[in-house]
This record gives sequence, structure tokens and C-alpha cells, in this order.
Amino acid sequence: MRTSFLISLVLFLALSVCNGGQLKKQFYADTCPLAEEIVTSITWKRVATNSSLPAKFLRMHFHDCFVRGCDASILLDSTTNNTAEKEAVPNLSLGGFDVIDEIKTQLEKTCPGVVSCADILALVTRDSVSYQFKKSMWEVQTGRRDGALSRASEASANIPSPSFNFSSLKQSFANKSLTVHDLVVLSGGHSIGVGHCNFFSNRLYNYTGKGDADPSLNATYAAFLSTECRSLSDNTTTVEVDPGSSGSFDNHYFKILKLHQGLFQSDAALLTDKGASNVVDELQMNSDKFFTEFGRSIKRMGAIEVLTGSQGEIRKKCNVAVNVEKNRSLHRFWEKAFEVEWCSLDKVTKRILRNSDYGKE
Repeated sequence: MRTSFLISLVLFLALSVCNGGQLKKQFYADTCPLAEEIVTSITWKRVATNSSLPAKFLRMHFHDCFVRGCDASILLDSTTNNTAEKEAVPNLSLGGFDVIDEIKTQLEKTCPGVVSCADILALVTRDSVSYQFKKSMWEVQTGRRDGALSRASEASANIPSPSFNFSSLKQSFANKSLTVHDLVVLSGGHSIGVGHCNFFSNRLYNYTGKGDADPSLNATYAAFLSTECRSLSDNTTTVEVDPGSSGSFDNHYFKILKLHQGLFQSDAALLTDKGASNVVDELQMNSDKFFTEFGRSIKRMGAIEVLTGSQGEIRKKCNVAVNVEKNRSLHRFWEKAFEVEWCSLDKVTKRILRNSDYGKE
């Protein structure tokens, strides 16, 4: 009786075919209509008491998307047998994980197992930056699913270094199907936040390995930085990335680039290519254009190698991956028994089958 019921239910509900799916606006409109409102509410509450969060989330989102795509692998903790991305050198200074956890906890109470951590990260990045303007600054398409793997070695290999020259930057972005235009525009994220001395102090004290300074760095600015970062070994002191405007998301970053006050080598590198330099010129003259172009470029970045449809998973906690393997044998059992693909089933049917005794060892 029970088996007949399950078979009938499976065949009745298996109306769609497996596909990767696509990101789209308001993906959770039916399954969790309050999702984006919850993310915005908690994010704005936290940014109101911690103005450093927008820069932290921009960086986290960027670092996540450049490693395995935008799958929230940056949020996973290390395990006994694996060192996760967040422990890679480029990610050691990341912050804001507690805000992600708070949002995820509330979403799980509201609509369990629906909203992915990857979407939360994309949304919280937009909302944290938008707090300054009290309005949404760009559209975030949703529908991402979470990855199950996170390796520190991949973070070190894929995240562009602040010491990169233009050629290396261009190749790094091209590897993710992003253009030189995207590279320059997204560098505008350096309009907010701080930088640690050890990521640029070689420009002050040992640029070519001979104890010299980077001649492309504004001399007055270099002298100031030397008073803040007193040695190559200083890895604790921080300075504004966009001097005089690091608390405001705007196009001021491009203005200081033209004055040769880019903090990192990767900032200064944007002026060494004619095409990139032309984009800098355009953006430093028009703040509205910067906001528009930033929204477009971060939307493209947010779609890098995303997992959608039946791919990936929806974590219950953003720092812990679901054990994907534990369900695979069960999925294969039902597919063979009913000659229907697992990913064609709706959530209710999957839950019924997972909780049944059939196919379990």
C-alpha cells in the first residue's frame, strides 16, 4: 500500500526535466517571500553600528566568486581533513561572518532549507553598501545554490593579488569571463575600507629588491604612508585605501588614482594600460556613471560559475556543508525503481522519499 502510494506520488509530481536553472530577479517570491526583506533588515541594523561591514562584504563576495564561482565556499569552516578558503592568506582579514550567520538563522526559522548562503552573501553585499544611500544600489538576481567544497589552496591560486601588474590582473579577470572594463569598475570597491601595511609596504621600502620606493607612487602620499607603516614586517597596521573618503562608497577612488595615490600595486597598475586608464578617466568624472557601471559589473561577477537548479545544496548553517554523498545512493535507488530523474521531483516528494525506509541501507 505504502509503496504503491509513493510510486503514484512520484509519477504524478515528476513533471519537469533536470536542468541547471538560471538566476533571476525575486527567485524566492513564492518559496520565501520575506527573504530579501529579512536580509536587508538585519544587514542595515548591523551596518548602523559597524561601518566597516560594507567593505568587508564587498571583499568577501569578490573572493568567493573568484574561487569555484559564487557558491559561498568562502563561508565554510575547515575540517579535520581539509583547510578551507577562509584560512588562506588572502582571506585571513575577512570579517562579517557573524552577520551571515544571524541572517541564515532567521531565514531558517522563516522558511527552512530554502535560501542559499550564496544568495545571502550576494544580497548582504548589495545591502551593506546600499545602507549609505538608504536605497538599493543594484539588482541582485538570485537562485544560487551552495557548494560543498572549500580549499585554501584554490583561494591562493585564484584570488588576484594586490601586488599584481596589469597583465596578471587582466588574465585573472579573463579567467572568470570578466573584461578589462569590469576590472576597472570593480576596483572601485576600493573606495571603501582599509588595507594592511604588509600588502603594499614593499612599494615604500623594497620595490625592486634594492631597498627602494615605487617611483610611480605620489611622493607626498608615500611619505605619509611611511609614517603609518614603519617596516616591511608590519602586518597589523591599516590605512585607508581611498584617503580622505574611505567611509563613503563613491567615485573618489578614481580621482586619487589619477593623482598616483593608489594604495596597492594593483591599483596603480590600472594606469599602465591605455584602455583601463580611459575607463578610470570616465568614472572619475561622473559618479552616476560609476554607480551604474558598478551595478552591471558586480551583477556579472555574481553570476560566475554559479550552481543552480539541482546542482549544489542548500546548507542549514553557512559554515558547514551538507553531506551530499549520503543521499546519492538513495537518489540512485529511486531513479532506478521509478525510472524518473531525482532532480525532476519537487521538494515535497523528495522529502517524503528521503524519510521513507525504502532504499536505505
